[in-house]
Amino acid sequence: MATTAVALFLPASALALNFTSGVTAGEITNQSAIIWGRAANPGPVRAQVARDAAFQDVVVQRPLQADASNDNTFQTRIGGLQAGRAYHYRFCIQGSGCSSVGTFRTAPPLSLRTPIRFAYSGDETGVKQTGDPNPFWGNFKTFQSMVAENNLFNIDFGDTIYSDPEVPGASNALTVEEKWAMYRRKLQVQNMRSVRSATGLYNHWDDHEFINDFTIPENVYTASNHDVINTNGRSLYNRGVRAFRNYEPVTFSDERGIYRSFRWGKNLELFFLDERSFRSAKASANGTCDNPDTGKPDLAPTAPTSTRSLFAFVAPSLNQPVSQACKNKINSPTRTFLGKPQLNRFLDDLKSSTATWKVVMNETPMQQFYALPYDRWEGYAYERLQLLNALQNANIDHLAFLTTDAHAGFANVVRKRTLSGDVAPSNAPATAPVGTPYQDFVIGPVATKPFWQEIDDETGSPGSGQLISGAFFKPEPPDGVGMDCAQGGENSYAEVTVTSDKLKVEYKDEDGNILLDSDGSTPCGPYLLTG
Repeated sequence: MATTAVALFLPASALALNFTSGVTAGEITNQSAIIWGRAANPGPVRAQVARDAAFQDVVVQRPLQADASNDNTFQTRIGGLQAGRAYHYRFCIQGSGCSSVGTFRTAPPLSLRTPIRFAYSGDETGVKQTGDPNPFWGNFKTFQSMVAENNLFNIDFGDTIYSDPEVPGASNALTVEEKWAMYRRKLQVQNMRSVRSATGLYNHWDDHEFINDFTIPENVYTASNHDVINTNGRSLYNRGVRAFRNYEPVTFSDERGIYRSFRWGKNLELFFLDERSFRSAKASANGTCDNPDTGKPDLAPTAPTSTRSLFAFVAPSLNQPVSQACKNKINSPTRTFLGKPQLNRFLDDLKSSTATWKVVMNETPMQQFYALPYDRWEGYAYERLQLLNALQNANIDHLAFLTTDAHAGFANVVRKRTLSGDVAPSNAPATAPVGTPYQDFVIGPVATKPFWQEIDDETGSPGSGQLISGAFFKPEPPDGVGMDCAQGGENSYAEVTVTSDKLKVEYKDEDGNILLDSDGSTPCGPYLLTG
């Protein structure tokens, strides 16, 4: 206690000097949490967890070590906590002050029916352009609005850094040290530190923690800035995993990756799918799906011929036929997205869950929208339908998919097949459209290139992204894919409220206002699932 007493009376400048990256608590359960911090220099650190903000009622004190081999980060799992209770935590260095104070609330008891409220978004980079004091894509205002919601917890879901940052003149981060620097850079942003400390924060990876559209089997990648990077997929994976785990407290194993689930009382169980660790190479690998006009992967390889022809005025390459080899690879039953062990584990866990609502945190969209499908579920078409069929055959209800990755606010029913005449796998329905009871709620980004701009860049035609939203994403089949929301130009997040009989999803822009659809005037949602 003497160490703490000395630390408390040091000036604020000592805190600023020794703990500049803030604090966070992750992997919250009804009995435990992982608390994290980073020191300016290697050395001993003491963790404290208390029931009060003044640290008069300390329940845990634990010695830790800031080590240069982990970029001076440290973390520890705190167990034996009471369910449904608020805790405060900090880290102190003898003679050098204490960190800022973080707060989290443990989940309620498994049997308790109580409303659960949380927010999620993802896709942020803190990289600056040379000479600019602010991050190129903004100061993470979305996270500021999420903090103001006073949720029980929040989720930073994927692309927590951009190893290829889509910032003019910026270098790619391929080594562990370079990725560490990306994490430190984003933690210079106050809104990032605030969302990490305000309440519990679950963290998850997607592709950009490694490199754009990453899979382990591929050894050559095209980064977001179109650099071709030759690197070993397994080695790059190991480097990405190490850096991520140093900065984002998460449960990981070689067998499960970061697949895990968390119960929040009787009303909710969250399932986090790992869609990077076990997947096959993309169908587009080795140029299999390259369009002869562009020399790049075809923009819509599974879309019906009529749809391709309709939008060829925006992207003339759509007049070119798609190779049969590309179609076969997308639809192959031998390719996997989750890996068979994870797929089976996930289905078994869903069947045994006693929670009323099953919410699947899904790295890439489950809904169909045909544009550049290679990196998401649509690019692994057979397994996508295998999962949806298994969910329905097992009568899994009260289930929703929550997704980031697309840099857009997309909301739609998950259909097994959306458009007749599309390129579909052998386990697809013979006719279309064929829906399921499940919805896919895609949101984001926090701070990176928005979807509409990505499409404009791909086609070389300004305004084509917004045009596609209005002309194809919004209309109901057979004229389009029937999205309830198709906003591809705004930073955004979603608020989720779960009760015993309702699941409500509210789409919001980075200022906390209702997100407006692609027409600029129609509200996106709120969306209400009942049962």
